[in-house]
Amino acid sequence: MSILQKFSGFLLSIFREFPRRHLIVSAALAGCLLALTAYPGKYTEVKRQIAEPIAIVIEEPAPEAEEPSYLELDWKEQRVASGDNLSTLFQRAKLSPLDVYKVSSSKSGRALRNLYPGETFRFGVNNDGILAELQYIKSPLESHIFTYKNGSYIAEKQLRQPEVLVSYREGVIKDSLYMAGKEANLPDKLIMELANIFGWDIDFVFDIRRGDSFSLTYEDRYLEGEKLGTGNIIAASFTNRGKTYQAVRYTNSKGRSNYYTPEGRSMRKAFLRTPLDIFRISSGFNLRRKHPIHKKIKAHRGVDYAAPRGTPVYAAGDGKVIATGYSKPNGNYVFVQHGQTYTTKYLHLNRKKVRKGQTVRQRQLIGTVGSTGYATGPHLHYEFLVNGVHRNPRTVKLPQSQPIAKAEKAAFLKATKSSLAQLAEYQRPTQLASAQRNNSSAN
Repeated sequence: MSILQKFSGFLLSIFREFPRRHLIVSAALAGCLLALTAYPGKYTEVKRQIAEPIAIVIEEPAPEAEEPSYLELDWKEQRVASGDNLSTLFQRAKLSPLDVYKVSSSKSGRALRNLYPGETFRFGVNNDGILAELQYIKSPLESHIFTYKNGSYIAEKQLRQPEVLVSYREGVIKDSLYMAGKEANLPDKLIMELANIFGWDIDFVFDIRRGDSFSLTYEDRYLEGEKLGTGNIIAASFTNRGKTYQAVRYTNSKGRSNYYTPEGRSMRKAFLRTPLDIFRISSGFNLRRKHPIHKKIKAHRGVDYAAPRGTPVYAAGDGKVIATGYSKPNGNYVFVQHGQTYTTKYLHLNRKKVRKGQTVRQRQLIGTVGSTGYATGPHLHYEFLVNGVHRNPRTVKLPQSQPIAKAEKAAFLKATKSSLAQLAEYQRPTQLASAQRNNSSAN
């Protein structure tokens, strides 16, 4: 037996002793090696293809969803009516008391405490039923925006500035200041303001005469081309019985505005000539008047101003309330002390609006006209005392208010010069026409 035959027999004996599973695995491995050695070209091609660069496309992540826009919210609008509060408005908008609490307890929630008829609320609710935005529109110029973020509301106050244009009006008195103002297309607000400015020097009930005239410049306010209304009188002139009075508005360094003569004297006096706006004199100051109820001669130490029940009564000047109460002769009354010299008394009030010891400012509401006590009808009995002595409220010389402070005088003259010049420029055509008429009459 040859060596090759012996070796073959040896291998065969070894294979027979191998487990069958091992033989199958070994045969499979041998086949794979044989395939790799038999086809080297294909293997090389595979390696070449893998070695080439591969273009990899990376998809960018989708953009995050934007915050819901104005149009994506469901908007509801509610207008404040008399008697409304925040809860009733939210209830009408189908929102819960929890929404009311979250908004009102936010950092700027105090802006929602005082609501007035005519103001507007706009509620923007998202798809999850959450109040995403609340718009509180106080006026065309002021809004408060509450935006829901991270479980609470962030507030922003938005103020818009109107465009202010100067307008001019003039008029001649035929019957009354009010009628002349309406003929000149002045709104009621400006007619009353004009009367208040010159009312310290002119009694518009007794001093006014046919042919008296007025002229004024004032503010007209616009927003995006739409007129919002009128502002303040800038400068004005009033001629009464041939005497001309001028007034110009000035705001001092402390932000307080008032009307002054061109020289800087305040148009305001220390006291109002009359403590109410709507009235007729039913009984004057008379030390020997026959009392309408008791039918006896008794001094009437004040002036009776007949007016509708409930008409506002104002403090004639700054002072301190020294007495309030009720008595049969006086009805409901209020007495005000003005420094050491002056006292004013207000009798027959329907309601008292101040209490004893309270400090009051000029034109502050202190009561309303009534007919309490000995009175034949609704009226205000008004008394004016100087050092304890009764004086006629209609004729007593009233003390002046403080003029422009010396430190403000230069700024006042500079600021008001252009306002007065503008008024004079508007007046010039009327003055020229008047002069021509006078010349024609003279010829």
